[in-house]
Amino acid sequence: QVQLVESGGGLVQAGGSLRLSCTAYGRTVSSYIMGWFRQAPGKEREFVAAINRNGINAHYVDSVEGRFTISRDNAKNTVYLQMNSLKPEDTAVYYCGAGQSTGQFTYVIDYWGQGTQVTVSS
Repeated sequence: QVQLVESGGGLVQAGGSLRLSCTAYGRTVSSYIMGWFRQAPGKEREFVAAINRNGINAHYVDSVEGRFTISRDNAKNTVYLQMNSLKPEDTAVYYCGAGQSTGQFTYVIDYWGQGTQVTVSS
């Protein structure tokens, strides 16, 4: 069993930055694709970014491309999401997930974190 614990959320002004972290406990996640997802009030959970097992290839939703960077440190069992130039529309609960790829840019998540709130004020 894998437990994912997110941290780093908070309140920031538009244009600011935050760095989210997600650490896995229970077993190594080096064999999993790691991803970040978000859910805004009244909306469905959506994909934000994913990174492959060795940390070389990353995939982003168009709305965050060029502003967010996903990275991982397998030695620390941790994945990060650096968020720059934040906008009010980035406000959401951000979730970390560990899973597998089922095709190009499609994923099945086996484990979810509890989420961390990100609020961007205008």
